[in-house]
Parts: sequence; structure tokens; C-alpha cells
Amino acid sequence: MNTVERVEKGAAAAAAFLGVTKAARDSALDLIAERLIQARPDIEKANIADITAAEASGLPGPLLKRLAFSGTKIDDSIEGIRALRRLPDPLGRVLEARLLDEGLILRRVSCPIGLVAMIFESRPDALVQMACLAAKSGNAIVLKGGSEALTTNRVLVCVIAAAGEEAGLPKDWLTALETRAEIGELLDLDQYVDLVIPRGSKEFVARIKATSRIPVLGHSDGVCHVYLHEDADPEMAKAIVLDSKTQYPAVCNAAEVLLVHRAYAEQHILPLLQALAAKGVYLDLCPRSVSLLEASRGAGIHYSIKTDENWSIEYLDLRMAVKIVDSLDAAISHINRYGSGHTDAIVSASGEAARRFMTGVDSADVFHNASTRFSDGYRFGLGAEVGISTGKLHARGPMGLEGLTTYKWLLEGSGQIVADYASGGKSFVHRDLPLDAGRE
Repeated sequence: MNTVERVEKGAAAAAAFLGVTKAARDSALDLIAERLIQARPDIEKANIADITAAEASGLPGPLLKRLAFSGTKIDDSIEGIRALRRLPDPLGRVLEARLLDEGLILRRVSCPIGLVAMIFESRPDALVQMACLAAKSGNAIVLKGGSEALTTNRVLVCVIAAAGEEAGLPKDWLTALETRAEIGELLDLDQYVDLVIPRGSKEFVARIKATSRIPVLGHSDGVCHVYLHEDADPEMAKAIVLDSKTQYPAVCNAAEVLLVHRAYAEQHILPLLQALAAKGVYLDLCPRSVSLLEASRGAGIHYSIKTDENWSIEYLDLRMAVKIVDSLDAAISHINRYGSGHTDAIVSASGEAARRFMTGVDSADVFHNASTRFSDGYRFGLGAEVGISTGKLHARGPMGLEGLTTYKWLLEGSGQIVADYASGGKSFVHRDLPLDAGRE
């Protein structure tokens, strides 16, 4: 079966999905979790084969970390499915209700997008999240993972697709593509595919956007910042910076740049840099940071002097850029210029400084006194996510169930015609109603 035929079947499944009940969708999640547990030995065996091949081919370390899918990663995926199962139905929610005139009620109601295509690199756990979010939200899905995860993804697709169909989801609700050529064919099928969500590097996402007529929703680099204001508590600041950078450095919500107010730096930068170095972090320090470090005779810190203005590097590794700034406004300006609109955090005892930062930073996620690693669909209580959207249309930030829905307008009348209103014989009331108004 060629790509067009497979995508056509996916579009037919999307239409059939409109008649699938919440009970069937939730049962599918239960069965998917159960079958993944049963298939765990096969999944881990396949993943070992992928990792072995990837190591032999010289795949970079950060991508190798993303490729791994065993142990706690599988446990976390199963728990994510169960958390998703517990969430309310995202479909059929009344978002607006309005009385246009007596006997004429308008409602805006959530519904699935249709056929969603997701193209991603490495991370087999992302495949599980995406497929289960699609099942819960009533969307058919086309998945294309990276070639480095081909063996693992084949096992996962086989298990998840079969479990979903057995539980009552439409045949062909999940379709998997495997080759780069198929991506090009897929991106031409705008008559079938309603949305493309790419997950990968900035260049990867940009390439998808440039070659598709289908709407694309994705994020560019995760150039995330932690800013330490002059009144930041040193112990809190250290804990947040270390967690943001080192808890899992190979992901897009790990902090890549540390901004430090000059007054804070003069008192507290040395122990902070030592703590980062103790965790194995290599530092790219601005000249002002180097001056303070040398004046304090800091030892055991591996660093280079950063003299260029390229502050938009996504390291995805144990490496971090450090810059001293003169003010809160300077930190905000730096983030808005060099950041990627992903996740940025301030550590400060001042509510007013936090308010200014959270208002002024133009990113999808902006935090006060919390690690950037909280930028995650599961941690947000969304069950899971299909990615982090750094755009400003449709969905922004961790994209969970709501991001996979759109809406339709439903009008219930009793024989009204526009001519009566155009002639002035009747007038509109336009009165907002409770969201359950006019429903049985």
C-alpha cells in the first residue's frame, strides 16, 4: 500500500472517529497500557537494537539519550496513559452558548481536528504520547519517527494500533510511515491531512514548514533561560538552576542560558558556578563572569570565555551559557531577543519583579521561582503532550488534549429565516447563556 492509500484510509478513520464514544476511547487507553506492559520485553529488545546501531553510526549523545526507551521511561509512559485516561472528555464541551432570539440557540462545541500527522526524531516515548493523545481526543493519526528508532517504533505501532482497534477505535486510526521519501509525499496531501506537528531541531521544523501546504504547528529551539534577580535566595536559586540544567539536559525545556543580575553575581556567583561544575556542566562565561570568577580564585570550573553574541544556542547537553546583566529590564530584553519563546524563569523574592518579568517576557511558558523543567504536558496536568508550541496561534506551550481539538458552531432553531431579521420584522437578542443551556 502506497503513502496516498494509507493516508486516505487515515482520513476515512478520522471521519469514523466522530461516532466513537468516550467509553470506547477510554477503553482503548486502558487496553493500550495493558498491552504495552505485556510487550515490554519485545520493546526493550528492539530498543537495544536501535541504540546499538545508533552508537555504531555515531549518533550524538543527546539524541542517544532521547532514543533510549526502557526502565523508568516505559514506566513513565504507562503512568502518562493512565493519567490521560482519568482526564475529562475533551470532545463535546460547550465553549459558548448564546440566545440569538427566542427558540434560536447558538453553541460553540469542541470537536476533533481530524487527521493529524506527527513527524519526530528519536524519542519512542513521544510516539506513545502522541498516539494516546490522538485516541483520547478522537483524532486519527499518521506517525513518522526517525530512522534511528525504526525497530522500537515498529513494535510500538503494532501494539498500540492493534489494541486501539480491538477496543473499538476505527480501523487504520493509527498509520505509520518509515522513510524520508514518504514525508515528502505526506506533505503534499493537504486534501486529507488537517495538521502537521513536527518535533525536532529548529532546522527540521523549519524544513517541514517550508515544504508543506498543510498547517504546521511546532516549536523551534528550546533556548530556555533562568534569570536570578538581585534579591534571589541563594539556596533556592542554586536548586532551580541545577534542576533546570542538569535534571535532564537533553530535552527542550532544559535551561541553556543563565542570566544573573550584577548585584547578585557580586555576592553569590562563585558557589553557583562551582555547583554547576560539580554536576559536570561546562560553562560559556561572559567576560564579566570571568572577571568575578578569577577575582574569587574559583578553581575546578571548566569554562570558556564567550566573546561572541550568539546567545541562541540549544546545547541539549551539560553545557550552559552565563551572562551578567545590569537590570531586570536588561534580562527581559535579552530573553526576548535571543530566546526561542519556549520557557523562561525568574528567581526573585519580589512579587513586583516577578510580575514585570512574567508580563514582559514573550514566551509560551514563564515561571517564577520554579524550574524550567516544569514545562511539560504531564506536569501541567494535561495527561501528556504532543509537543511544546512556541507559536501564538491555536495552541501555545505544552500541547495536550485541548490543542488537538477545534470547534464547530451548532445552531438550533425553530423555523427562523434571515429575511425576517433583515426586514426589521424581528430583532436579535444576543444574550449569553449558561454553557449547559438548551442541551438535553
